[in-house]
Amino acid sequence: MFIGDSITDCGRRDVAAPYGDGYMSLVRAFVTAARPELGLSWVNRGVSGDTVRDLAARWQADVLDQRPDWLSVKIGINDVWRFFENRHGEAVPLDEYTETLRTLLATTVEHTGCRLILADPYVIESDRDEPQYAMTRDYAAAVAVLAKDFGALHVPVQAAFDRVLASTTPADWADDRIHPNLAGHAVIARAFLDVIG
Repeated sequence: MFIGDSITDCGRRDVAAPYGDGYMSLVRAFVTAARPELGLSWVNRGVSGDTVRDLAARWQADVLDQRPDWLSVKIGINDVWRFFENRHGEAVPLDEYTETLRTLLATTVEHTGCRLILADPYVIESDRDEPQYAMTRDYAAAVAVLAKDFGALHVPVQAAFDRVLASTTPADWADDRIHPNLAGHAVIARAFLDVIG
């Protein structure tokens, strides 16, 4: 099961049902092609616009009741972005983000025994001093700590974009630094595949 925001959603509730047409669909396709004998079932529970608060509100029905064997969580872009859209009431401070995510993960492991994959939030930005990049880096660092604490697989998505930006521009991967084109989703998918093997 994959859960998150619009980057995971990618039309999975509409024109690209049921998997979306983003990184999750690419990961599914490549893993299925490489290991068809596993007979894996895949579920996408991404919802566009979500923050970690929104995940918490739907966690029981969308995660716990489904009892996944593996759960991939990629959340945090909107938690940060809202600060820069002058939507401060919807932004999620780092301490709240970290503790909410920690609680969700602990509850999930306790109730389902599932394995976890945690992916970084990111912003596709070449300027390391740019304020949204700097804040996003802190949220990604929190994800890395949670991955270590829970023995989860950690997908360093921000680092993956940082690598490709060494020879490209943000516009090569997304029009708005957030919502990737297909090549941008492939960067995310490749980061997943590098980690899950």
